[in-house]
Amino acid sequence: MGDKGFVGTRAGRGRLLAAGAAVLLLAGCGGGGDDAKAAALDKGQVASVLPDAKAVPGWRMYMKPAALKPIPEYPPPVCVSRTKEQRETACRPATSWGSSAFVRKADATTLNFWVLAYKDGKAADAAYDVLIKWYGGDRVGQDAEKVDLGTPGAEREANRAAVGTMGGPGTIAQVRVGTTVLGISTGTQGGSAVPDKEVKAFAAMFAERAQQAQNGEKPSATLPGH
Repeated sequence: MGDKGFVGTRAGRGRLLAAGAAVLLLAGCGGGGDDAKAAALDKGQVASVLPDAKAVPGWRMYMKPAALKPIPEYPPPVCVSRTKEQRETACRPATSWGSSAFVRKADATTLNFWVLAYKDGKAADAAYDVLIKWYGGDRVGQDAEKVDLGTPGAEREANRAAVGTMGGPGTIAQVRVGTTVLGISTGTQGGSAVPDKEVKAFAAMFAERAQQAQNGEKPSATLPGH
């Protein structure tokens, strides 16, 4: 249970798959919630939605934004559900997925982003409902508490626990923006949680990037003040 998330994964396809698997162990800006402006994203656009070093200053990148097209027989590792039927709803329809990861401070606080893209808003909505049953509630740790994310995207939820899978405080957030389902996790081996206001800022920035891509723009949103 002392997993450090994306830290130390290898380059290329193997690194992205390993990073996705690690995500499952971790427990202002505005964001797009208008499904009328939802457009399907290709693999390149999915990669562009993922925050890079410029988008989250103060964090050291451990995995650059990268995306893959799923293999039908092997669902994206960030797509987890409780039953085969739920996997058919949430994972098989995904058209692309990707992730990026960061770390800061001596206690190896981690910050991870992942995105699952779908052909339309209806498919993303159905997937969100399945995935939040896995990532929501106390999945991040026992006695998890809700985190107020504001109003990014069309749907959103976040939870924080005092003891996550890395041994210290952790959070998991999920947001749906049009044809995409976005995930954010933080974790630490130390005693200080990533503040809720920072998690809220991450969600707003990530949601705005997803909406920018669906509007046909190059994602450019960064954390407030940068």
